[in-house]
Amino acid sequence: MRATLHALTEELRRLKTAGVSTVSVSEESLATLRKIVADRAAAVAPAQAPAPAATSAGEPAAPSWTPSSTPRAASKPAKPAAATLPPPPAVNLPDGDKQTRWDALLAAVKDDSVCAKQLRPGKQVVLGVGSLDARIFFCGEAPGAEEELQGEPFVGPAGQLLTKMIAGMGLKREDVYIGNIMNWRPQLPTIDGVEQVGNRPPTPEEMAYCLPYLRAQLEIVNPDVVVALGSTAAKGLLGPESFTTLGEIRGKWQTFAGKPVMVTYHPSYILRNQSNRSKRMIWEDLLQVMEKTELPISDKQRGYFQSR
Repeated sequence: MRATLHALTEELRRLKTAGVSTVSVSEESLATLRKIVADRAAAVAPAQAPAPAATSAGEPAAPSWTPSSTPRAASKPAKPAAATLPPPPAVNLPDGDKQTRWDALLAAVKDDSVCAKQLRPGKQVVLGVGSLDARIFFCGEAPGAEEELQGEPFVGPAGQLLTKMIAGMGLKREDVYIGNIMNWRPQLPTIDGVEQVGNRPPTPEEMAYCLPYLRAQLEIVNPDVVVALGSTAAKGLLGPESFTTLGEIRGKWQTFAGKPVMVTYHPSYILRNQSNRSKRMIWEDLLQVMEKTELPISDKQRGYFQSR
């Protein structure tokens, strides 16, 4: 049964990465799943035992883009996953240089009572990091467990992989700007005192609330190009009904806030799909970004992850 559930979970993850948001499940299958969940909850509830769960390239050398994982504690439903939010805030940046305006934006996010309400004890809101003069702005969807602890986007396994991808472009992490649409980690139900297991995509309402803060970051940084990492980030920028599957728009230029947007897969896609074909798809999108921003591209870079 464990192997079956694991296979089911991996397939659902693959579908989500491909942009599929709904699947058809029979009533009989739902009944079976409910029984499994109920039996498992009854077995672990007395001990409240934690259990690990999987988480959410000079002339550079060819990147390997290898995965890693971080164990997390188990949880049990007890709270609603997403609350009703007020209208999105109006963000008014002060006059001044980029750093002054960014500092004011960070203070506004930290003072936002709605953002603060979404945090569990000891966790932080997350704003973007990197060069305020960056020409490339990488945009993800939401912080994960490592990010809400450190208050910085893309520091977990997917973030480490993104750093390698940036290095493959001949850049350093500090040369670009990296942010998320969301300023907090979307909550999943837990029991008090137990860490959240795994992540869930933010709701359209949650993304709409945080979007003014992302627009403000774009206004400050004023990049040449935005790279949307994954289906959720792309829908947050382009609209929830803008596409059905990521394959429809991946590798094609879009527009957000007057900026060209390249949509590609999230780095976590490579963590689950360790094939040259998967890596090459993302790399082809990044090559387009390099061409758009007039970065030098060597023959070696053009040949990364070619089928052998």
